[in-house]
Amino acid sequence: MSERRLADLLAMWRIRAFEEKVRELRLAGPIVGSVHLCIGQEAIPVGACDALEPQDALFATYRGHGWALARGVPAEPLFAELLGRATGVNGGRGGSAYFTAAEYGFHGENSIVGAGAPIACGAALAGRFDGSDRVAVTVFGDGAMNQGAVHEAMNFAAAFDLPVVFVCENNRYSELTPIADMVRGPRLADRAAAYGMPGYRIDGNDAESVRFHVRDAVEVAREGGGPTLLECMTERIVGHYIGDAEAYRQPGEMDRILRREPIARLREGLLADGVPATEIDAVEARARAETEAAAAAALAAPPADPATALEHLYA
Repeated sequence: MSERRLADLLAMWRIRAFEEKVRELRLAGPIVGSVHLCIGQEAIPVGACDALEPQDALFATYRGHGWALARGVPAEPLFAELLGRATGVNGGRGGSAYFTAAEYGFHGENSIVGAGAPIACGAALAGRFDGSDRVAVTVFGDGAMNQGAVHEAMNFAAAFDLPVVFVCENNRYSELTPIADMVRGPRLADRAAAYGMPGYRIDGNDAESVRFHVRDAVEVAREGGGPTLLECMTERIVGHYIGDAEAYRQPGEMDRILRREPIARLREGLLADGVPATEIDAVEARARAETEAAAAAALAAPPADPATALEHLYA
């Protein structure tokens, strides 16, 4: 059991170290453009992606670096993409908000809030006819639950028993606005009943809990049981975007978040189980060393050639 939890810790530290390095590079200048980090939400992609098969399709939000890493996308070409390098997963064309890596089952981020949900329905419907036995997973935030496209996707998936798992990362803020100020019913998972599909609110700061529920939802979907909605409760340690002043936070809020964020919680649990602190600290050190090496290699790669901007387009 400790081995599994140490593996989760390593996977989460790889995401956190990556995101912290991205923040450093964005503030220093090599990364340009809009960047949204998932620091504090690492347990959800780590648990969820562990429950997927290679043929399954994952659609993330614009806060999707961690989902890509958890799906198996290597850190070096991911860094290179954010840096606009030719060695990036999309040749430096997609940047932070639009990259994709279909060979890893990661079918892209989407900067239109909630737009990944109907696309996931298309992937699930295609899987019904192409013999792939594919399940589609679509990820979105709590604010996206109020988007018409998400409603339509859930209704469509339920009506046609499509193999889709809807994963809502409820970090309590829809950009800068508390979700509690935007909805009357606080449990977003309860909306699933209106579509005739199961919905569960789960602990999004516990990778094992996420793994259990996503695996169950994936099995149901693959066996023809239709879609499931999972509302994963979590919190951002960082702002909505780099530069967010976070004036909406309440006094003492961040102290509470830091006590229950996924890496801190897992570390405490491992220590309580008798795992030596040196072994736990070595996991973080390994992740940070890997991240620094990947970032250095990406920084050394050649920039994308503007002359190739029109390649890979349909005319």
